[in-house]
Formats: sequence, structure tokens, C-alpha cells
Amino acid sequence: MSFGGQTPTIIVLKEGTDQSQGRGQIISNINACLAVQATVKGTLGPYGGDLLMVDENGKQTITNDGATVMRLLDVVHPAARVLTDIARSQDAEVGDGTTSVVVLAGEVLKEVREFVEAGVSSQVIIKGLRRASQMAVNKIQEICVNTAKSNQRDTLQKLAATAMSSKLIHRNSEFFTKMVVDAVLSLDQDDLNEKLIGVKKVTGGALQDSLFVNGVAFKKTFSYAGFEQQPKSFKDPKVVCLNVELELKSEKDNAEVRVEQVSEYQAIVDAEWQIIFNKLEALHKSGAKVVLSKLPIGDLATQYFADRDIFCAGRVASDDMERVVQATGASIQSTCSDIRPEHLGTCEHFEERQIGGERFNFFEGCPAAKTCTLVLRGGAEQFIAEVERSLHDAIMIVKRAIRRPNIVAGGGACEMEVSAYLHGFADKSVAHKQQAIIKAFAKALEVIPRQLCDNAGFDATDILNRLRVEHRRGNIWAGVDFVNEGIANNLDNYVWEPSLVKVNAIQAAVEAACLILSVDETIKNEESRQPEGPPQRGLPPGAAQRVMRGRGRGMPRR
Repeated sequence: MSFGGQTPTIIVLKEGTDQSQGRGQIISNINACLAVQATVKGTLGPYGGDLLMVDENGKQTITNDGATVMRLLDVVHPAARVLTDIARSQDAEVGDGTTSVVVLAGEVLKEVREFVEAGVSSQVIIKGLRRASQMAVNKIQEICVNTAKSNQRDTLQKLAATAMSSKLIHRNSEFFTKMVVDAVLSLDQDDLNEKLIGVKKVTGGALQDSLFVNGVAFKKTFSYAGFEQQPKSFKDPKVVCLNVELELKSEKDNAEVRVEQVSEYQAIVDAEWQIIFNKLEALHKSGAKVVLSKLPIGDLATQYFADRDIFCAGRVASDDMERVVQATGASIQSTCSDIRPEHLGTCEHFEERQIGGERFNFFEGCPAAKTCTLVLRGGAEQFIAEVERSLHDAIMIVKRAIRRPNIVAGGGACEMEVSAYLHGFADKSVAHKQQAIIKAFAKALEVIPRQLCDNAGFDATDILNRLRVEHRRGNIWAGVDFVNEGIANNLDNYVWEPSLVKVNAIQAAVEAACLILSVDETIKNEESRQPEGPPQRGLPPGAAQRVMRGRGRGMPRR
């Protein structure tokens, strides 16, 4: 059969499918990632601003924490979503440096965009970036300083202070660094499970009213009549933790019991009461003075315990119960019939006391304490929530530093040293087209000190030129001096960061950039297309309004 010399058109994809491919698609994806970078780069560093983010329900969040911003941004562009996912992985792995990953990945893409436009193969660019990334990581591991032999607490406090320098609480960093280091050192040093650090938020009061509890504290649970008659303070009490409901059970739906006489009915009722009384009697005989249960403790049990000077709390949250078990040495019981002395926990002091407008139960002086609680105070809920996010970053930094006690100087010093090294290596040892890729990556690393200067209102061009000169002279720890608006030896100034943060940030940023460069075709089904989605072709640089539906700084509501 002849078609007049023309090849017939074969339709493979469903009608309405949007298919974009080629060099223009890669550039479109790069521009989308630059729009995400533009949103968060203003939050970098000690003088970075905060973002006010409003979700579709009108809930407001004020933050400069990169992981929180990435989570709250409703990114619809598929390539830009890849960038946000990899940034979140940095938060999960290290706990800090999320903003740096996004800023660095965006800058790497910006630097290699001209190569894409010039027709250089994506695979050549990716190969060059991976080589540069590996060299950068090796250089960081070569220059990092091991602090294992120094005063551990002093080192950890300096690292926590650097992590807090860009946060809302940096004015109170001395107060909170001690709290963070105490919290991490109170954990089991083998697994360092940060989930055993409880954080409780109570509005009202000043930041300095926040408490560190070497034990467990949780908000008073729902209580029945008779609760106020119970004692609220004990010395060396025995603690029993239950997963038992101490309440009279109502009859099952549609249950049927046939009785011949009233006395038989009375026997059934008496049996129900006898069951719960046997449970309560067993708990009383165990010698426990504090009874906690994940399930409800009803009014009958509450009054029974009050008459015998025993404190009880039902409906205790699972995470709080787990931390009580870790701290007191108790074990959770699912029956009341066989409670032995080894099943009970203890603490030096139990007390219920008022914190702001809430009443809290405190277990302090626990013998097996491998957990602690931070009770945060502040004027507004958004403010306390940001304090919690800041402390989480500092806790994760301290945790990683205990495991890997290698540090580098912050304030752009590490990035400038690696950049100078890569420039020199590319000039001397790389002769083909990858030389330009490695030099582009080296230039992209300078975005960190440049953005730190821009956010602080410094002359970025002048300071970067001075930093380049210092690093060529061999001053490897020269970085931005935020106090005197200049440059300084940031290792001597105790602007320290774990080397793991830098290594992970570079690896994650390059991974994100390579992933985006390797995608040169996007196929979008009509049904799954977002009604507000951005056009796939020719996305102009900085078009954040069309790439993201989340409202960040300067983003109009759609």
C-alpha cells in the first residue's frame, strides 16, 4: 500500500497529552528550580529574613527554616518538586543545611545553563559535576579539624551556637545552647534517639522561662471527679505503667443475658464491679504510688486511688508513656494480676505543678534517665513553633557532631576554600571540555558567602574579592565576619559547623542538579494536569508565581 511517499502519522499517546522535550525542556526545568531558589535564598545566614507563609486554610507560619519552607510550599512544577524532595532528605539525614542545598543546587543549575543553551550534552555536564562534587568532598575531608581530644561540651556548645545564629533565638543562644547540649548528652550515647527528647510548648512568659527537665514532663491528662483529692507530690515513688482500661465497661451492643430471678441479675452486676475492684486492689498491693495508663482511668478508679493516697493519670500519650518507661525503668503492663517489683519504675521526685496556664506532671531525678523534656515558653504560638524548629536543627547538629567530631569553619570559609582549590585544579590538570564544568561548579560554590553578604546588607563584591585573595594566600578558614563587616578567621572566631553538613549539602545539591539535567522530556496526561499548572515551554526566569501556589515572600495569592 502506498502513502504517496509520506510516512503515516501514528498516534501512540492519548489525545490531549502534553509532551515537551529537548533542550528547551531542560532550560524550562532549570528556570523552575531557580524560582524555588529565589524564594528561600533570602533566609540564609544570621541576617536572613523570615517568610510568612499562608496555606489554603489561612493558617500562618513565620519561619526561616529551609525544611519547613520546602514542606509548606505547594510546588506544582514536577522538576522543581524534585529539588524540594532532595532538600527534605538533607533535613532527614543531617537536620540542618536545607536552605544551603536549595541555594547551591539552584546556583549550579544557573552556572551550567549556558552550556545547555550552547548545545553541550547533558551527560557531559553531569559527568563534570559529579567529578567536581567528589573532589570537593575529598577536599573538605582533608581540611576538616578533628575535635575528639578537645573539651566535648565546649565544642558542642559552639556548634549549637553556630546552628542557632541564623534562627529567631540567636539573641538567647547562650541560654539555649546549654539546654540543647544537656538534652543530647542525656540520651543513650549508643543510639542518640532524638525522639526521646520531648518538647512541650506553653504560651505565655519569656523565652528565658523555658525549662530543661532531666526526666519527663507532660501536660495533665483528662481527669475524673476525685482527682483533686489525690496527692500531687511524692519522694521516691514507685511508678506503674499500664495499657489497661480501669473503667466500668458498658454492656456490648445487642448483648442478651437471660435471667430467671433478680438475684441472678444482681450477681452479674456484682461480677462486673468485682472485676474492676480486683484490678484496683492488685495495683494498690503492688506498692505503686503513681499509676499511669495509655487507656482511660474512670471516676471509680480515680476515687479509689484518691482514698489510698495514690496519683493516677489515664489517656497518657504513647510518646510520653514511652519516655516515662525509658526514664523510670518501668515496663508497660497489659494486666493487673501479676505485677512484680521489677515491673515498677521509680524517680527521685514526682510533682504536678503549674506552668503558665497549664498543669504539668514532672518526673525528675530518674535513675535510668535516657530521655529529657524541653518546656518552651514564649509570647505567641508561631513564635514558640519557630523556637522548636530552631532547637531541632541545633539538636541534630550536636547529635551528628558526637558521632563524627570533625568540624570546618562556617561563614562561607569552607566553600571559598573548596572553590579556590577547584579553580586551581581545573586550570592545571583538566584540559578538555570538563574544565569549564568544574570551574562553573567552583564559581557556584561562591553563592553561599555572596548570599550571606547580600542578606546582611554588606558589599558582596568587595568581600568576595578579599576572600579570594586570602584563600590564594593559604588562609583556608577566612570567611565573612558579620560583626565587623569584613573578613576574619572563622575557626578562631568559633563559627563552627560539622563537616558532615557541608559534605551532605554538596552531595545533595549536585544530585538534585544532575537529576534535573538528565530529564529532557516531560509527558503529562490530560487528567492529571493541574488546573493552575505552569506552562511547560518557555518558562521565563524567576516566574515564581506560576511555579508555586504556596505564598512566600512577595508572592501574590492566586
